[in-house]
Amino acid sequence: MNPEFWQTRWQEKRIGFNQPEVNPLLMKCFSHLNVPAGGRVFVPLCGKSIDMAWLAAQGYNVVGVELVETAVQEFFAEQNIVPTVYQHADNPTIKSYQGQLAGRTITLWVADIFALTAEDIDNVDAVYDKAALIALPANMRMKYSEQVRQLSDTADKKFAPQLLITLNYDQSKKNGPPFSISSEQIQQCYGEHYQINELINEPATIGSAPELKVTEHVWLLN
Repeated sequence: MNPEFWQTRWQEKRIGFNQPEVNPLLMKCFSHLNVPAGGRVFVPLCGKSIDMAWLAAQGYNVVGVELVETAVQEFFAEQNIVPTVYQHADNPTIKSYQGQLAGRTITLWVADIFALTAEDIDNVDAVYDKAALIALPANMRMKYSEQVRQLSDTADKKFAPQLLITLNYDQSKKNGPPFSISSEQIQQCYGEHYQINELINEPATIGSAPELKVTEHVWLLN
């Protein structure tokens, strides 16, 4: 999976992964993260997800990372926010967009997630991963999970809890993304550093393959 793949998807508006409504699983399960009032939530590979607006409306600050600048620009435009744009101090290819929504700050980095550091992200209280892990092929998932863990390293040297949403289906019947993730793969990527609890397991669909038998899983990583 290379940057050009996602740039093309956004240019061609092939963004079925972007949902027009807030994810009901987020609304149902977010409280399990026990984020303090006014806390910060990290959303990796965030696109222009409306879920970030919902988080701000609940009283949380949001920091996201997105490879495609168009997606970040569209998020702020759709939320009627005029953001302030900052260049990264050390890397001129990286910038961040920052704006206010419902009295909370939303900061979206335009960057390859692997190019950022914990200092860039700053302290976060939780991670919300709806469409990041399932967007990555198998050979990138371990590296990605480790990078998110490093980026969410808290001030007291504990890792912020994560709410992780995955799909499971017969991968031989469909090419990803979104990719199928098994419970064994979750254990491989996260088991060394987190306690893993499955909160929800329910039938789901993929728009590009409506006939496919799919289950959607919500994991709490503590």
